[in-house]
Amino acid sequence: MSDHRYYFRTDEAGAQRGLDLLDAAFEDEGLPLTTMEIDEDAGIWEVSVYAPGEPDETLRNRIAACIADEFPDATIDLEAFGETDWIAKSLEGLKPVRAGRFLVHGSHDRDAVRPNDLAIELEAGQAFGTGHHGTTAGCLEMIEMVMRARPEGPRGTGAVLDLGTGSGVLALAAAQLGPVRVLATDIDPVATRVARENVRHNHRTAQIRCVTATGFHSTAFSDAGPFGLIIANILARPLMRMAPDIKRNLAPGGSVILSGILASQRWQVLAAFRGQGIRHVKTLWRNGWVTIHLN
Repeated sequence: MSDHRYYFRTDEAGAQRGLDLLDAAFEDEGLPLTTMEIDEDAGIWEVSVYAPGEPDETLRNRIAACIADEFPDATIDLEAFGETDWIAKSLEGLKPVRAGRFLVHGSHDRDAVRPNDLAIELEAGQAFGTGHHGTTAGCLEMIEMVMRARPEGPRGTGAVLDLGTGSGVLALAAAQLGPVRVLATDIDPVATRVARENVRHNHRTAQIRCVTATGFHSTAFSDAGPFGLIIANILARPLMRMAPDIKRNLAPGGSVILSGILASQRWQVLAAFRGQGIRHVKTLWRNGWVTIHLN
């Protein structure tokens, strides 16, 4: 089975607008969206929608309809990748990532672990979150800051919730810092399986429970909560929609760490959570993305 992407070309401002349009249309389907500058001198950018399986004209038509009003002359092109496992292939070449005391690495880089590192070993899998993206690295740094800042240290955090866990890397980070119980959830059962395998691989099954859950309807949340720390590295619009549910599941005095947020979307997200009585504490900026701490 081959993977592929549909893409169109525009300028930098158009790339941002195109990303916003596609995000609104496809945010609930889990299809990765990206923008990339391909010609700095000419100011040409590509906006892409990545999809698994064989090319689908229905998807191409949906993309075209989504952008038609603002990009009437855009051509939706196709690039197919064949049967290569692109996630595994890319991870083979990724170097270990340091974020605070955390070191996220593959098995081929175990010799990079230093005595005081909090090492998290991930293998190639079909789930987002290797530490290389600015949102994941920002979350890793913020988790350490927030949990260590508590008067009782990390053990005083209480129960931790990792929403949209992906590879499980953020849940593993919280568990590395102290004897806390973590609920790691994702809407994608493949991600849940990958996270569970990574939890087992890192010997944290006693601390972390991985569950497939859509929204906050699962009893897993009420069984494990309320939470002293809620981590959600998703996307801005879903985060804003979930603000009331996050507030309801947050323990008194608890903290929230949010990411998957473009810098331009920061104020909208802050406004949504301010409306729930959750105030801004700190923002980390990484490569056009932000990670936000609130309580």
